[in-house]
Amino acid sequence: MAQQTPQLTRSAPSAPAARTGFGTGLLRRRELSIVLVTIAAFAYFSLGSYGSAFNTTNNYHIIMQYFAPWAIIAAGESMLLICGEIDLSAGFTYTFVPFVMMAFYNQGLDVPLSLVLAILVSMGIGLVNGLIRTVFNLSSFITTLGMGFFLEGMTYIQSNAEPTPPPLTGTLADVLGGWRWSELVWALLIIVLMQVALSYTKYGVYAQAAGGNPLSAAESGIKVNRVKVATFMLTSLFAGLAGIVDQVRVGSFDPTSGGSQMMFMAVAAAVIGGTALLGGSGTVIGALFGAVLLAIIQNGFTLTGVNAYAFDVVIGVAVVAAMLLNVYISSLRRKYLR
Repeated sequence: MAQQTPQLTRSAPSAPAARTGFGTGLLRRRELSIVLVTIAAFAYFSLGSYGSAFNTTNNYHIIMQYFAPWAIIAAGESMLLICGEIDLSAGFTYTFVPFVMMAFYNQGLDVPLSLVLAILVSMGIGLVNGLIRTVFNLSSFITTLGMGFFLEGMTYIQSNAEPTPPPLTGTLADVLGGWRWSELVWALLIIVLMQVALSYTKYGVYAQAAGGNPLSAAESGIKVNRVKVATFMLTSLFAGLAGIVDQVRVGSFDPTSGGSQMMFMAVAAAVIGGTALLGGSGTVIGALFGAVLLAIIQNGFTLTGVNAYAFDVVIGVAVVAAMLLNVYISSLRRKYLR
């Protein structure tokens, strides 16, 4: 009887265990870099020689007045950038929509109906932007640039280049900017809503797919153009709402407010917060921290007496530095989270 030789078998190497832990969890967060920088900026101005002026309720309210409208618009701009698009008309929508509300009110409509119609007009602006972009395949840069100039002219026509007091009073006015912290509540609600939509809904998945690889997304059944049009409408909706809320807080609808400055700050907040300019990835929460960082720097510069023109220099450096830091942290993710 032949003696059987035992066969030695080698088991396939097991896949490396996924790395876990607090540090690894932090690396997974796209907002890591902007959170750290924001904390550092807050600590610098809070603990410095002007800390007593910085750490007051009134000053925190001033910081909120800076970042709240930027954050509201940045919530839409972040989603649009994730889709691979951009809206350069958002700052002009911010200025135009309050005067649309006034136009309806001056025609004899009551305030709530005028408000609803103005919001619908703001969504219509986004619809036009989205349809021109998707139907005619015209770049969003050119489409929204033209829309921005159009809205700026229409604002001056509607307002006769003069500010006007908002018609809101009572509870509605308090909700839409009259209460001291209502603008902050609006910003936080919108940011949380859009982050949840990005992270936990099909819309968020479709938006990332539309920006990351639109051809593959379309082949897999995603209605890429519909996603982009809907996101243009969301961005314009947030811009119009931010215009009403912010200018009700100020107590005047001003045709010189907003514009390109408001748009650039919102886009800068989104980019600094970790949203990729080329589309496919991003974070709405990061846009909030980006807006807070810009507000802290602007407020801190004001308190310390730094020339206001230097703020634009800092924004330029911050955008580039944020992108470089995001690239570095992305390389760390690839290295340690494989």
